[in-house]
Amino acid sequence: MAGASGFLGTTLAERLRDGGHDVVRLVRRAVEGADEASWKPSAGQLDPALLVGADAVVNLAGAGVGDKRWTARYKSLIRSSRVDSTGTIARAIRQLPAEDRPKVLLQSSAVGWYGDTGDREVTEEAPAGTGFLADVCRVWEAAARPAEDAGTRVVLLRTGLPLAANGGLLKPQMPLFRLGAGAKLGGGKQWVPWIALADWLAAAEFLLARDDLAGPVNVVGPRPVTNAEFTRTLGRVLNRPALLQVPGLALQVALGEFAHEALRSQRVLPGVLERAGFTFAYPNLESALHAAVGTESPAAA
Repeated sequence: MAGASGFLGTTLAERLRDGGHDVVRLVRRAVEGADEASWKPSAGQLDPALLVGADAVVNLAGAGVGDKRWTARYKSLIRSSRVDSTGTIARAIRQLPAEDRPKVLLQSSAVGWYGDTGDREVTEEAPAGTGFLADVCRVWEAAARPAEDAGTRVVLLRTGLPLAANGGLLKPQMPLFRLGAGAKLGGGKQWVPWIALADWLAAAEFLLARDDLAGPVNVVGPRPVTNAEFTRTLGRVLNRPALLQVPGLALQVALGEFAHEALRSQRVLPGVLERAGFTFAYPNLESALHAAVGTESPAAA
């Protein structure tokens, strides 16, 4: 697993180990234990022998999109950290004899692929949109092709916004909402492609096991909501008012270019997962938020 020290990687590695799997983490520093292996994705270096005997490779590596202001240098890092890691893994898989290749590469991507969809619902068949993140997703997914060409099943996880109190979308928002300072962003009409963390983890396991599924998979909840509805629901779950609004101009001042992406509307649906019979434990936003913040939840509808 690459990216195992990140928010999703840490939780997925724990879940897989709890399920009886051995997880070897690819690390860029010195190896500290038998469950680690060294690689240098920025230099394209990964010993293919490290992958021999692995049933699956999971790649979640990439610099955080919203972690820093989008300077030209940081945008380059967002792109290179994804493309370099993916290409390094895919080429290593291709170098192995067929009998030694992992059966599946579970490869991270994002709903950023679709750009701004407005009010239009999109599934995996939709073409790539426009904008920086859409461009990143195009080259990111393309970097996995050597593994696909070699016959390894490649699943592209077009992940939405996972909901958990200690990471993802909610972590920076929780302190503000608990203070009663929750606010919708811009006009609030933009669609938010959320997913409960438990459902993201379950979907990852589901896709590892289903050898009939390959290609892009939208890992999002089945009922996207607008930002205004998201704001109201989170306020209600926390029993706090959420009546404020952050104007788009203020976001641009605070976030720079990233504000344009934060205000994009992405009405993305989990077409592949639903057709494959995946069952969402938290199909509606309110139940997912209750699970995320640890409060009592009404029955999922």
